[in-house]
Amino acid sequence: MKRKSPSAAPSAAEEASAVAADLFKSLAGLQVPVSAWTQLQASYLQQASSLWNQALQGHLDKPADRRFSAEAWQSNPASSFMAQLYLLNARTLQQMAEQVEGDEKTRARIRFAVQQFVDAAAPSNYLALNPEAQRLALDTQGESIARGLQLLWGDIQRGHLSQTDESAFEVGRNVATSEGAVVYENEFFQLLEYKPLTAQVHERPFLLVPPCINKFYILDLQPENSLIRYAVEQGHRTFVLSWRNPDESCKAWTWDDYVEQAVIRAIQVVQEISGSKTLNTLGFCVGGTLLATALGVLAARGQQPAASLTLLTTLIDFSSNGVLDLFVDEASVRLREMSIGPDAPQGPGLLHGKELAATFSFLRPNDLVWNYVVGNYLKGEAPPAFDLLYWNGDSTNLPGPMYCWYLRHTYLQNELKLPGALTVCGESLDLCKIKAPVYIYGSREDHIVPWDSAYRSTQIFTGKKRFVLGASGHIAGVINPPAKGKRSHWIGKTAALPEQAQQWLDSAVEHPGSWWTDWASWLSTHAGAMKPAPRTVGGRGHKAIEPAPGRYVKTKA
Repeated sequence: MKRKSPSAAPSAAEEASAVAADLFKSLAGLQVPVSAWTQLQASYLQQASSLWNQALQGHLDKPADRRFSAEAWQSNPASSFMAQLYLLNARTLQQMAEQVEGDEKTRARIRFAVQQFVDAAAPSNYLALNPEAQRLALDTQGESIARGLQLLWGDIQRGHLSQTDESAFEVGRNVATSEGAVVYENEFFQLLEYKPLTAQVHERPFLLVPPCINKFYILDLQPENSLIRYAVEQGHRTFVLSWRNPDESCKAWTWDDYVEQAVIRAIQVVQEISGSKTLNTLGFCVGGTLLATALGVLAARGQQPAASLTLLTTLIDFSSNGVLDLFVDEASVRLREMSIGPDAPQGPGLLHGKELAATFSFLRPNDLVWNYVVGNYLKGEAPPAFDLLYWNGDSTNLPGPMYCWYLRHTYLQNELKLPGALTVCGESLDLCKIKAPVYIYGSREDHIVPWDSAYRSTQIFTGKKRFVLGASGHIAGVINPPAKGKRSHWIGKTAALPEQAQQWLDSAVEHPGSWWTDWASWLSTHAGAMKPAPRTVGGRGHKAIEPAPGRYVKTKA
């Protein structure tokens, strides 16, 4: 047998094996301390015995868990006992996970894995164990099961679990309906300009950069909850970058391409159309990360096009990022790089949108997965029409090289915040050189961009800064129109932005309603004087190509 040269590069299979070994290395030797194990065992036996005695006496308490709140669970003693026993087992497994010895990240991964198992194992998820679904099947003479099978087959054909009635919506018909036109396009994006709704507009235009991992119309779902329409109503000449949904022809695109060919090009086109050297800018989630990177590149070139920068639930400092940190380490990033990255043995590939959507859904499995498994398939109840969940299921792909760069240099190595640590588009990146005032928004219950992670951006930018905290999560906190009168937001008593987020919150004041009004007042101070609104969209060599929302947003992954 021919021996391999010691200097030979490892094969793809050998590299994959090495990566897999690294992924599981952290799990080797994990154990629960004997004292903790003994205590858990004694507590479990005591609670199980008590539960059994209650069952024999017919005095089982009603579970507080909504999965077992239906009358069918309470009227069936066996099902009631099974639900209580499941909850006891779930608590015990979670307590065991808390006691595992190891570094904090490994323990967090164990907790996450246990939670996934616990949620999947709930008796409510299985027809044979769910008395509510069984009773419904009897009451409907099997029609609920037949409908459930039809819904299951439909989801198999679509390739994903339905969270809403997708037939109720159509992009451009009843979502993404704000009037406007595509005024520029290249292979990366279409630029939309919206028709003014006021007789006069601010002299500085306004550009929104949505996340490229979703479609832009989260900012324009319905007229009553559209941030885009709200901006237009405030007298801003509004432009939105609509990302192309990448296919196989786009799989070699890089982070630099997204910055140079999309965000920077969009800024230039808005300048050309409006005739204004400066513009107000907004980035949402990873759209904010891309926008800040683009402005950093332009600053390195001696350009300061942004009169203001708004960052909504955006990460710039990736020191700690909640549950998403569980998925990122050297081994997992290397695995992505060798499968879809620029140097993958088979060439670059795509991160498919359905995979990304499934990952985000399993961050909240009971709400976004098993709830629909039970409702759709076991009960045969089609999910109701809900525009936000329709958007959530309208997934987008990402080019492997772009995604791998993002993973390594932000989540893994946290270099974006470090002056000179990265070269992007041929420029040494230093976000401190961005001179624009910055409005930074975080959502208090955000599980994707924890609010204190969003707050850390206040310590990076050197211009005037304002931080506002909204209630609710990553999407619902952002899409909170004032007319609804929902939720609340927090504003600091002073302009001081201490290093620690909790210190800021301790002195912040809660205000009822949406944060949009505070942001609108702030933005108007950077938008310039009023002038007559343009009669048509586009101009200065950029004519309308097609009506908004354009072709790109309608392309399915």
